[in-house]
Amino acid sequence: MSSIHPPVRPEYERALEPFTALAVDRPLPLATRIWAQGWLRKGLILAALAMLWELLARWQDNDLLLPTFGATALALVQGLVSGELLDKVRISLGVLLQGYLAGVLLAFVLTTLAVSTRLGRDLLDTLTSMFNPLPAIALLPLALLWFGLGRGSLVFVLIHSVLWPLSLATYAGFQGVPETLRMAGRNYGLTGLRYVLQILVPAALPSILSGLKIGWAFAWRTLIAAELVFGASSGQGGLGWYIFQNRNELYTDRVFAGLALVVLIGLAVENLGFATLERLTVRRWGQQR
Repeated sequence: MSSIHPPVRPEYERALEPFTALAVDRPLPLATRIWAQGWLRKGLILAALAMLWELLARWQDNDLLLPTFGATALALVQGLVSGELLDKVRISLGVLLQGYLAGVLLAFVLTTLAVSTRLGRDLLDTLTSMFNPLPAIALLPLALLWFGLGRGSLVFVLIHSVLWPLSLATYAGFQGVPETLRMAGRNYGLTGLRYVLQILVPAALPSILSGLKIGWAFAWRTLIAAELVFGASSGQGGLGWYIFQNRNELYTDRVFAGLALVVLIGLAVENLGFATLERLTVRRWGQQR
C-alpha cells in the first residue's frame, strides 16, 4: 500500500538572511569617476594643444609668422572687452542663421517630395548629383552678379552649402526606417506631411541630426571663407572680414585670435547645442549611444 501512495513530504519555506558580506553596489574609484567626465578629457586635449602651440611659437621666435598662445589669448580678450570681436561675431552669426534656416527648410521640402513621389525622388537624386560636389565658394562670383555685394550673396552660398548634405542625410535616414513603422503609419491612415512628421522624422532623427551638424560645419566655414574673399557685406564686415583686415595690417596675433574664436564657436555649437539636442532626443529614446 505504501508503494502505491508514497508519503508526501511537508512543505516549508526557509527564510534567507540578507547578503551583507560584500557591498552589492560599490562606488568606482575617484580617478575613474573623474576620467569619465567628457568635458575634462576634452579640456586636457585643448590644454595639450595650447602647450604645443606655445612651445612651437617660442621655438619659431617670430611673432609675425606665429604668435605665442599667450599673445593670441591677450589679443582675443582685448577684442572681446573692446566689443569689436563681439560685433563681428554678431554680424556673422546673423547671416549664418538666415542661410542655415533657409537651407534646412528647403532640404525638408525636397526630401518630403522625394519620399512622397517618384518624381521627387528623381529630382533629389539629380540635383544632389549635380550640385553636392560643387563647392559653395565657387558660386560666389555668380552670387555677386545676381545679388550684389551684400547679405543676399552670403545667404545664397550658405543655402547651397547646407541644402545638399542635409538632404542626402535626411533621405538616407528616411530610407532606413523599418517597414513595420511604415506599415503602422499607413494603418493609422497617415499620409503626406503627417506621415513624414509623425513616422519618418522621429525614426530617422539620428541621420537628420548628423546632416544638421554637417550642414552647420559647411555653412560656418563657407561664411568665413566668403567674408575673406569679398570682405564686408552692406558696409558691415563679419568675423572673416576681421581676419582679412588684420592680415593686411600684419596684426598676426589678431588674425590668430579671430581664427581661435571661429574654433571656439564651433566647439560651443557642437558640444552645447547639438550634444544637448542629442541627449534630449535620440539618446534618451535609445536610438543612439
